[in-house]
Amino acid sequence: MAREHGHTASEIAARIAAPAGRGDLRDVVYGGIDGAVTTFAIVAGVAGADLPTEVIIALGVANLLADGFSMAAGNFTGTKAEAEDARRLAGIERRQLAQNPAGERAEIHEILRRKGLNGDVLEGAADQIMRDPAAAVALMLTDEYGLAPVAPRPLRAAGATFAAFVLAGAVPLAPFALGLGDAFMLAAVMTFCVFFAIGATKSLWSETAWWRAGLETLAIGGAAAGVAYAVGRLFAP
Repeated sequence: MAREHGHTASEIAARIAAPAGRGDLRDVVYGGIDGAVTTFAIVAGVAGADLPTEVIIALGVANLLADGFSMAAGNFTGTKAEAEDARRLAGIERRQLAQNPAGERAEIHEILRRKGLNGDVLEGAADQIMRDPAAAVALMLTDEYGLAPVAPRPLRAAGATFAAFVLAGAVPLAPFALGLGDAFMLAAVMTFCVFFAIGATKSLWSETAWWRAGLETLAIGGAAAGVAYAVGRLFAP
């Protein structure tokens, strides 16, 4: 489903002044799918080996906290590295603007030419951007290096990943923790619903039909769970 936006002067000004950046979608989907897959894989493997419920809960909780924290830490480190690299490149461009303004103007000129400007408009735009070092650096970061115009946020990315991992990963454990009958079958059904829901929700930000995106994610999670259960059965008494 397309997400449209308004084009009044105030709406345009507000949207351009504060771009949303990449948002939390990638981190939430990444954490949610991995949390559900890995926790249910543990549940399926341990259940396949016919081990006690206490073992399922203990291993599942350990996975939620340890693996969730590990994923969040990894996402934090990777996102922080992206932000640091962007700052490093911005520093290089600022130095180049001061040391070799003619060369930097030539780069800006080429960037603008590729965007469709030409003639006096192109020359005037290049001169105007050169008068604003911050605008020149921002333009070169996006068009010369291919970086996103909004800097990544490591803490927010890590928090979104951890929260999604724990929330989705808790679903397969719920029937066992609550002592429900036929807990494994309930865990399987609930987890597969989570897989489908994550995929269907993801379709709000894509052109893929909701049911197709849901089935795709369900297939990925179901395959991982099936492998884990089959391995667990190899060690069943």
